[in-house]
Amino acid sequence: MAAELHAAIFMAKQERHKNLFLNYRNLNNFPVELLRDEGMQFLERLFMKRNSLTSLPENLAQKLPNLIELYLHSNNIAIIPQAIGNLVKLQSLDLSDNALQIICPEIGQLRSLRHLRLANNQLKFLPQELGDLRELETLDVSTNLLRTLPERLHQCLSLQCLTADRNMLQCLPRQLCLLPDLNELSMAANCLTSLPLDMGRSMELQFVFVDNNTHLKALPSYLYNKVIGCSGCGLAGQVSDVKQLCLTLGDVTVPLPSEVKAIGSETDSVLPLEELACRILHAAHNWTDVKFLTPFLLPKSLLEVVRCPLGHCHRCSQPMFTIVYTKLFPLRETALAGVHKRTTVSFVAYCCSSQCLRTFDLQG
Repeated sequence: MAAELHAAIFMAKQERHKNLFLNYRNLNNFPVELLRDEGMQFLERLFMKRNSLTSLPENLAQKLPNLIELYLHSNNIAIIPQAIGNLVKLQSLDLSDNALQIICPEIGQLRSLRHLRLANNQLKFLPQELGDLRELETLDVSTNLLRTLPERLHQCLSLQCLTADRNMLQCLPRQLCLLPDLNELSMAANCLTSLPLDMGRSMELQFVFVDNNTHLKALPSYLYNKVIGCSGCGLAGQVSDVKQLCLTLGDVTVPLPSEVKAIGSETDSVLPLEELACRILHAAHNWTDVKFLTPFLLPKSLLEVVRCPLGHCHRCSQPMFTIVYTKLFPLRETALAGVHKRTTVSFVAYCCSSQCLRTFDLQG
């Protein structure tokens, strides 16, 4: 392995490669070959995913000054050196799936940064200096321990996609409503109790995910035609552990969803069989390859519906296909335009006062 690594770096230096792939190399330390002499002044993209790195060298920017993309996904990095701020040309930085507990303020010096991914770490707070990243378009801080977001984040005037799923957020800074280009905001699986009243007022903001925030009882009126998701999919909180039921059709065996076994009385909520069928088929198959789906297995009219969920349940995060908010985001402006044109469409109306669901049909 060491010989292969040495050969790969030697060839990259000799041929002045702009891209260097060192993924899956079982690296415990940053390769010293990259830092010898003048380093690799010509290198622009460095891929070091899925290794065992615990730190980065202080002279990284000095030896690799022209880096525009640095991918360090799935390592054991606990500390980012302050010198990271000297990578003035860096546009993409991926530090997801590491052991970070703190991000140094110097990250705000990366004025060319457009994409920053810090998902699946142990971050309890983010530096206010993130607001200095005026070119930042994508920020992913999902699956951390964040209780709040920096108020100065609204100064990231180019921010288009903000993802902070699976944290401990209880509220959002109202200043986020000032972001002029924000198009997608995802805050699923947090502890949100409310949203800023003017959230969604911007015409640019079209997609807001607040699934699985159990204490969120109401939504700002500006979000009624933008939020994707619903107020629960009908799944029972706990399903008794009984024998799995299956339906056999020729050579095909399809497990029945847990809802079938959970129905016990006339007062229980029963979902349409069409919805249950869509969910089980979506979960059972790889939708990147649909050649195996014959009309016998799945009617053509349902194929596109199953492939493209309308939203996700805010309680269990399952995809949903026939029941959504009464007002959904404008399909005509998305890739789903024309997909869900059907004779009868089921919707769910959300009642904030009684926290209940009503199902009804619209004939089209």
